[in-house]
Amino acid sequence: MNQYKNRIRDLREDRDLRQIDVANATGIDQKTLSNYETGKTNPDSYSIIRLAEFFGVTTDYLLGCSDSSFRSKKDVLNTLSNIEKEIRDLKLYFSK
Repeated sequence: MNQYKNRIRDLREDRDLRQIDVANATGIDQKTLSNYETGKTNPDSYSIIRLAEFFGVTTDYLLGCSDSSFRSKKDVLNTLSNIEKEIRDLKLYFSK
């Protein structure tokens, strides 16, 4: 169940954010966030919810209870639509 520390760090790094950026956006102290990422302390329910909302993932994903970060079918469809657009753009780029 220590999956959350990797997920928090990975989500933050995937978005090229610093801990202070996430701290400012979520209201969670930067040192506290650092402790979550290193596994020194466990996030409380308030922090889990704030981080999940900020990153746009489910609390289950953040805690490692699920490997799906999507909150709804709409999220899945939006992601697929974005991927399809990127593929079309790449095809156009390489066909020149």
